[in-house]
Amino acid sequence: MKTFEWQLAHGKRLVLGPSSVLMGILNVTPDSFSDGGEYIDPEKAVAHAREMIAQGAAIIDVGGESTRPGATEVTPEEEQRRVLPVIETLAAEGNCIISVDTYRAETARKAVAAGAHIVNDVHGLQREPDIAHIAAETGAGLVIMHTGRGREDEKRPDVIEDQFVFLRRSLEIAHEAGVKDSQIVLDPGFGFAKDREEDLSLMARTGELHALGYPLLIGTSRKRMIGHLAGDDRLARDVGTSATSVILRLQGAHVFRVHNIPFNRDALAFADAVLARQLSRPAQK
Repeated sequence: MKTFEWQLAHGKRLVLGPSSVLMGILNVTPDSFSDGGEYIDPEKAVAHAREMIAQGAAIIDVGGESTRPGATEVTPEEEQRRVLPVIETLAAEGNCIISVDTYRAETARKAVAAGAHIVNDVHGLQREPDIAHIAAETGAGLVIMHTGRGREDEKRPDVIEDQFVFLRRSLEIAHEAGVKDSQIVLDPGFGFAKDREEDLSLMARTGELHALGYPLLIGTSRKRMIGHLAGDDRLARDVGTSATSVILRLQGAHVFRVHNIPFNRDALAFADAVLARQLSRPAQK
């Protein structure tokens, strides 16, 4: 597996490849699909972040607006009111890499100034392209996610072809703004305007995305496709999520954005051990 050094804001770097990297989800929202309202209070949010860090999360992804289908958009001011105090506190403690989950350029700018190292854009720079300029100016890590939302009429019927079309357009935006390849991680966007069959096809073929030449971040945690196959309660979805993490790690994915750190940490330890054995095995003559 290829090793990458991910360049982040504030002089940080993160090695991707040798071991799975866990990104803990911290929704500072009242209406997220799985844990809405649980961490809207900043003190509870920070406490949960500390818990995930102790469990093995290297990155905490702080989001102030739900991205579930049909969720009501919040104002930029409200989004910033939710996320900035949490980012500032975590940055002062210095125990983790901090990501901000936003598609708004101004929120991204203020979040990086508050101490965030990564901007995670679920619209892949195609809603507010100025995020690319902020990443270029600050050196922030940039997660570019594929989505089908708002472009249903132009989606390609083949899931991987659609990934390439969308992500190449996003990469052009990033490069034109001056973002370095070392800052970029790609996310195939499971569940974002994709039905269950599309998600499963994408999961079976995620390895094909390595042709683009960037590390991959995976966000399947507790999503609808897992509920369909594993069961709808939270425990079943966490078990199902850990299974998808293993499947995708064995296809070469690097970062796993999850709600339940221990389940995925333990499952991915086995995947990492298998990959290490495969890499150390001598070639057959």
